[in-house]
Amino acid sequence: MSVAVVTDSTHYLPADVLARHDLHVVSLYVKRSGELERESEIADLDAFYDRLRSESDVPTTSQPSVGDFLAVYEPLLDDGRDIVSIHLSGAVSGTYGAACQARDQLAEGGFADRVVVLDSRTGAAGLGLAAIAAATRASAGATAGEVASAAAEAVARQRIWFCLDTLEFLRRGGRVGGAQAWVGGALRIKPILTIDGEIKPVERVRTAGRAFERMTQNLRTLHEDGCDGWLVQHIQAPDDARRLVEHGRELFGSEPLFVSEVGPVLGVYLGPGMIGVAGIPSSVLA
Repeated sequence: MSVAVVTDSTHYLPADVLARHDLHVVSLYVKRSGELERESEIADLDAFYDRLRSESDVPTTSQPSVGDFLAVYEPLLDDGRDIVSIHLSGAVSGTYGAACQARDQLAEGGFADRVVVLDSRTGAAGLGLAAIAAATRASAGATAGEVASAAAEAVARQRIWFCLDTLEFLRRGGRVGGAQAWVGGALRIKPILTIDGEIKPVERVRTAGRAFERMTQNLRTLHEDGCDGWLVQHIQAPDDARRLVEHGRELFGSEPLFVSEVGPVLGVYLGPGMIGVAGIPSSVLA
């Protein structure tokens, strides 16, 4: 392929999907107990989330450095490949900005116009879908501009909802976004949210049972809207994820694009118990 697709570690795609689409990843960081760790190197998610539940010292997160991006970009450029680099929403992270700085530094060295950087305005499943769409076009021999357009179309045509067990982790991490009005006495609610630039509220329900029911209704909405490619993500909620997949199989008559657990960088803010569904017309990924 003449175009390489780079994304960051907040895609949370399964390893086999990453390999199949030849996606290159720059990792974000988590800082806990004074130690900085690459998200991509935190393998034991159960232990991470157990600590998140029990410790009062809230981990913080950090964007990749310009050097991290250059370490991924430079070998690809040296191999003669152009780059389309797609990242977590700039409204919630400085990752996109760091990628732009790396691009600008490379431009000064004679690589002008060979690196295209995109703010996905989304994250997790949404970022993963954009990366898959871009990589699919790249594998067909598309130009960098065409690959970037495929990613932008995937962002425009996807839909994503996620339900949190509590708003507490968003509040603790300062990433409440448009759901700010729900914070305070409403921490016991089960908020249903989406991401479009920032995290935005959709509705709130009072019980876990009602929250799960609402997510199954969202799967139905995806189906009715022609989003025949669908997926499930979760944080420490494998049983709920399994039940959502069963509903999805019955509804769509197909397997999910993927099922995965959201990792530490976004998990710090979303918290254990999160379940999410997303969908996209499969033609966008073809």
